Order: sequence, then C-alpha cells, then structure tokens
Amino acid sequence: MAVKKRLSPEESRAAALEAARQILTEMGPQAVTLKAVAARVDRTHANLLHHFGSAAGLQQALIEKMAAFITTTIRETIFRQRASDQNPREVVDLAFDAFDTGGAGALASWMILSGNENALDPILKAIHDLVEELREDHSEDEAPIEDETMQLVLMALGDALFGGPLSRALGVPRSRAREIALESMISHGIGRRAEQSR
Repeated sequence: MAVKKRLSPEESRAAALEAARQILTEMGPQAVTLKAVAARVDRTHANLLHHFGSAAGLQQALIEKMAAFITTTIRETIFRQRASDQNPREVVDLAFDAFDTGGAGALASWMILSGNENALDPILKAIHDLVEELREDHSEDEAPIEDETMQLVLMALGDALFGGPLSRALGVPRSRAREIALESMISHGIGRRAEQSR
C-alpha cells in the first residue's frame, strides 16, 4: 500500500492552489470545488477545509495568487521594456491572457455571481499597487497611467467574458479587442516613447 508523501502546511496549500488553477483552466470556475481539488492532489476534503475553510475560501486564495502572479509578470515586463525597446503588444497580450486563458476573469465573475462581492478586491489591490509603483517613471506627455490601466483591464476582462460571442456577432476577428487596446496604448504615447527610444 502506497504511503502519501507528507507535505508541510505551506507545500500542501501550494499544491492545492496549483491543482485549483489547473482545474479552473481545464473545466471552468464552477469545477473549482474542495472535492475536485482534494482528488487532484490526493488529499482529504477535511485537509482542504483545514487550509481554506470552504470552497469560497479556496477560490479567494486562488484569485489572490493569480492577482499577484499577473501583476508581478506585468511589472517585470514593463521594467524590462523600459530598459530596452518597448513593446506595448507584450503588455496587452499579458493582460488579455491573464483574464482569458489564465482564467482570472471567469473565476472573478463566477465568485461575484455566487454572492462574493469582494471577489475582485485582490486583483484591484494588486493593480492599484502596480500603478502606484509605475507612476514614478510615467512620462507627463502620456495619458494618465490610471486611464491606461482602467481601459486595458476593462477591455481584457470584458474580452475574457464575452469577446468570443461578441466578435462572432460583429463578424470581426477574435483578436480585434486586443488590436483596439494596442492602438489605444500607442495613440496615448506608449508607442511614441518606444519609437523615440530606438
């Protein structure tokens, strides 16, 4: 009979969150349950209850982890670009991918519709902190960084939720929302600064 590997509380929690993320991207937010995650990591339902308290607690911990990952990735990309050639498309793709294929948009929406009105708080706090950090190096000839961030996040979140059906209804390519977001960023100064740095 196989013996389960003993994990520290931190390792057990991390394994559960990674399993929850995989389930989210594979099957959608409604599938992120304590039972499903427990089966995926070969732990008991009681073990996950101990770590998260409930399915809502698990989902909240997952969205916090995703928010931290999203903003860290975007921050690193922006700082890397500032040190070399800027590519606003990379930032647009990161934001859109995080909310769409990464599942953050679907999970946050599912949580809100399930009665958790604070579901977006971790994402909003992480974005706020990122904006505050980026503000120091923001050029005065660009649009306010709050405006750029609001537009990009709203477009990425909206595209994740109904970009597919909307693009089909309008007869435009699925990538059109990304292109509009990119055009907007370029027109508000990011592209001009990129051109000037070359």
